[in-house]
Amino acid sequence: MSSGPAVTQSSEFESAIPQQPAKRDLLGSVCFYLHFAVMLTIVGGWLMPWRPALMVYLVFIPGVWLQWLLNKDTCILNNTETWLRTGTWRNKSVNPEEGAWLLTLINSATGFGFSARQIDFLNYSVLVLVWLLAAARLSGLF
Repeated sequence: MSSGPAVTQSSEFESAIPQQPAKRDLLGSVCFYLHFAVMLTIVGGWLMPWRPALMVYLVFIPGVWLQWLLNKDTCILNNTETWLRTGTWRNKSVNPEEGAWLLTLINSATGFGFSARQIDFLNYSVLVLVWLLAAARLSGLF
């Protein structure tokens, strides 16, 4: 918690900041580490030395982008966890990381209060960058 003066925030801003999840149970831990593995694949997949893997990666990255767009900037992994827990596709009261996995991770790791909009910009920018890097590698530019 901050030791600075209290700041009144609008309810819209408060709802954009995810609450830190409680200690994870087995399902929460599996979903968290699966998310982490997908994030590492997204960030480092363009380094794969095999042409077929790079071709799959060049399809995977737009697929991630598309599922975020179609799923209202939430990840199907978080929705699946919520569905397994509640039988509903969305329920932020059960899964505070829903639509905010990276935001929660970065804010808890750094202590900064990044907004959902800033993290969305980061997410989409990284997808463009790594896709372009993979396309450049596949085309033999480096």
